[in-house]
Amino acid sequence: MTSLRLPHTSLDHVTDWVFDLDNTLYPRECNLFAQIDTLITRYVMDITQLDFADARALQKDYYRDYGTTLNGLMQRHTVDPDHFLTTVHAIDYSPVDPRPDLVEAIRALPGRKFILTNGDTGHARAVLARLGGDDLFEHVHDIRAMTFVPKPHRAAYDGFFALHDIEPTRAIMFDDLEKNLVVPHEVGMATVQVIAGEDFAHEQVEAWELGQSTGPHVHHVTADLAGFLRSLP
Repeated sequence: MTSLRLPHTSLDHVTDWVFDLDNTLYPRECNLFAQIDTLITRYVMDITQLDFADARALQKDYYRDYGTTLNGLMQRHTVDPDHFLTTVHAIDYSPVDPRPDLVEAIRALPGRKFILTNGDTGHARAVLARLGGDDLFEHVHDIRAMTFVPKPHRAAYDGFFALHDIEPTRAIMFDDLEKNLVVPHEVGMATVQVIAGEDFAHEQVEAWELGQSTGPHVHHVTADLAGFLRSLP
């Protein structure tokens, strides 16, 4: 499909608001995903019998090349996805603080609100409970609903659009990873990359995970999601 190179400077056409979860609805700086990241490394070590450094390198290679480490493990190894998801989401959610400002900004948006996440619904609900937004979203479309084919693969989005009768040209996608905004841009969605603050650094985060794109698939960039939403007309 030919890319629709629209500026989307105005978002008054949007009727469906689609949000990633991890490092998008909560700030990357709280390092919640760092807990998951560590458990994934241990999982890869158990599956492959590699040492920590090699397992971590393989984990990140799969994450980059397959969309999720889980998808890489499923493609290259015999892994039960339900066991994987249960194991790597056994974390402490207390680093996620309540965000009444963000909750109210999302609640005020006109139209439907969805989560489209490569995580699972249980994890999403735990995060939303901490944020104070259990009732904000019409649906959490998770990795199981994607039949374990994650973003940025086109099938992950197409299934979501079909299930909820979403017209992409009237929708917007918020995600922390710029590569996950390529397909949304191609099908006509407005796109917003949610980035970490300028000073953020963490030994578990690869440079490409923090990359801010200047490509045509990223229409807006913000380090303050609540502020961005409140600024909309």
